[in-house]
Amino acid sequence: MPKPTYHFDFIKHNRAAWDKQAQEQQPWSRPVSHELITAARNGDWDVHLTPQPVPKAWLGDIVGKNILCLASAGGQQAPVLAAAGANVTVFDLSDQQLQQDRMVAEREGLKLNTVQGDMSDLQIFRAAEFDLVFHPISNLYVSDVNAVWKECFRVLKPQGVLLASFYNPAVFIGDRDPEYAKQGLIRPIYKLPYSDLKDLSTDVLNTKLQRGEAVVFGHSLTDLIQGQLAAGFLLQSFFEDDQPNPRFLLDQFMPTFLATRAIKN
Repeated sequence: MPKPTYHFDFIKHNRAAWDKQAQEQQPWSRPVSHELITAARNGDWDVHLTPQPVPKAWLGDIVGKNILCLASAGGQQAPVLAAAGANVTVFDLSDQQLQQDRMVAEREGLKLNTVQGDMSDLQIFRAAEFDLVFHPISNLYVSDVNAVWKECFRVLKPQGVLLASFYNPAVFIGDRDPEYAKQGLIRPIYKLPYSDLKDLSTDVLNTKLQRGEAVVFGHSLTDLIQGQLAAGFLLQSFFEDDQPNPRFLLDQFMPTFLATRAIKN
C-alpha cells in the first residue's frame, strides 16, 4: 500500500532550508567578487544556468533590457547581469539568498531590485514586464513546474526569452543508499514524477526534514519540455552539461544538467 502524501507547508520549510544555505555560504550562496563585477562592467562576463557558461548568443544584447532572475538569488548571476548593463529584478523564496544580492549591489553601487516570493506565483509583476527570464536549476523545489512556465510566459514581452535549466529527471529514480553506489549499481525504485513527500519513507523523510534539507520534486520531461510548449513558448535551443562534482553514480555516465532557450510566440 503506498505511503500517503505528507501534508505540511513545504514552501515554508524550503525557505528556511535556503536561508540556512545562504548563512552557511554554500556554493549557490557565495557572492561574486569585486573583480568579477569590475570585469562585467568592462564587458567581460559570463553567467551560468549549469556549470558551463551560458552561450552569449542565448542572451543577446542585454544592455537596457529588463531581466527577471527567477529563483536565482545568492549574489551571483543577478549582480553580473546588472553590472553588464541590464535592469535586473531578482525573485527568490529565501530572504537570506536575496540578502546576498543586496550586499553585492550595495558594495558595488549596482541598481538591483529584490523581491521575495514563490516562483509559481508572479502576480506581483505586470504582464509583459520583462525581456528575459533567467531561471537556473531551481524548479525541483516546486511541486508543479507547469505553473512556473505559465507565469514566465505571462510576465515576458512578446518575443521575450526564457532561459531555464533543470536536472535530467533520471537522477531522481534511484535508491539513495550509498552502498549501491560503492558496488557500481544504480537501483531504480522511484517512478516519475518524483516527490520527497510521496516517495520517501516516513523515517527517511523526517530525518531529511530534521537536517533542514529542502524538499525536492523530480518532474517528468513532459512537464519540463512539453510544459514550456503548452504555455506558449517556442523551444529554440538546448544543451546538456556534466556534473563536475558527481553526487550520484549516474553523474559519472551521462550529463545530468539540461538547459533550454525558449521564446514567447
